[in-house]
Amino acid sequence: MTLNRYRLRHQAESGHTGARRAHALLQKPDRLIGLILLGNNFVNILASALVTLIAMRLGGEGAIPVAAGLLTLVILIFAEVAPKTLAALHPERLAYPAAWIYTPLLRLLGPVVWLVNLIANGVLSLLYLNPGHQAGDSLSREELRTVVNEADVLIPQQHRNMLLSILDLEQLQVEDIMVPRQELEGIDITLPMAQILQRLQTLPYTRILVYRSSIEQVIGILHVRQLLSASLQNPQLNHTQLQALLREPCYIPKGTSLHQQLHHFQRQRRRSGLIVDEYGDILGLLTMADLLEQIVGEFTTAPADDIPDIQPQGDGSFLVQGHTSLRELSSLLDWDVPRNGPRTLNGLIVEHLQNLPESGTSVKIAGFPIEVLQTQDNCVKTAHIRQPAASSDNLPP
Repeated sequence: MTLNRYRLRHQAESGHTGARRAHALLQKPDRLIGLILLGNNFVNILASALVTLIAMRLGGEGAIPVAAGLLTLVILIFAEVAPKTLAALHPERLAYPAAWIYTPLLRLLGPVVWLVNLIANGVLSLLYLNPGHQAGDSLSREELRTVVNEADVLIPQQHRNMLLSILDLEQLQVEDIMVPRQELEGIDITLPMAQILQRLQTLPYTRILVYRSSIEQVIGILHVRQLLSASLQNPQLNHTQLQALLREPCYIPKGTSLHQQLHHFQRQRRRSGLIVDEYGDILGLLTMADLLEQIVGEFTTAPADDIPDIQPQGDGSFLVQGHTSLRELSSLLDWDVPRNGPRTLNGLIVEHLQNLPESGTSVKIAGFPIEVLQTQDNCVKTAHIRQPAASSDNLPP
């Protein structure tokens, strides 16, 4: 009964004969328990009767209590505690050989076991219990997370992190990892072709948003490889030919889980999508690379001038970009912030202050002192976060 059912199933499918027999026996645990207890009680009662007869012949009726005490001690140590402790510590070592004995015994004593189980199940039915119902071996998400965390010897840390990240895909939404609208870059189709081509040379992306006058009016996605191929065939590329190269953008409703969106990308054979709210306004951009990085970790190479979102300082504090996700900060700083509110540091500060902060504004949120260092376009661009131990009491709550 203490066998690891998943290891047992794996070994049975791998051809281990003992595991196959043990797995077959555990498919009907009531019959197995009935067989074991039938033999167990038969041996105990038989031993008690024999010890009583021996005690009567050797010492009369006065020796029966002594014999009963000795028999109880012997059975308790050698037939109960010691073997069952050994079986609990090393179940496979005993269960697989025992399965070779239980299988023929179950066939031999099948009618007796069936009768015992029939009566026992009848008693359970009177208590409104269903003996045929078995609890499934399936694990919940949190139980599976515990199994992965405890498999530190069997699974490398990097692989454990990937497995845990996969489990988190159902809980995370596309807004958690999207590139916000304020940071989206693209080209305006209304500009002259010379400016468009010059702009394309400065963008470090292979797939580029193309919009008309405003980022709110995206008309398609341009693949740079197709543009190069078309420009080689026709050096005098015009706006009409450029628009013919565009692919219709994919729109993702706000609130879509990452797990669901991963399947959408696979089914639609898309690599990116624009996230929109219930009014159709663009909130941000999600790419397949961003989604995969949630599983395997960061693997893309950032531009040389790209500033890290979180920069550790020598005194234990951090310089943090305003668009940094609170989920990433919470994981790094063990910061207990609400999960159903703002998703970025900028949103958290603005919601806490109920207005747009100026440079130099200090605030304490969930015990962490935060100083706004730089603002841009009505947003917090950079903030300085100190550890709670280094906080100052004169900061506003």
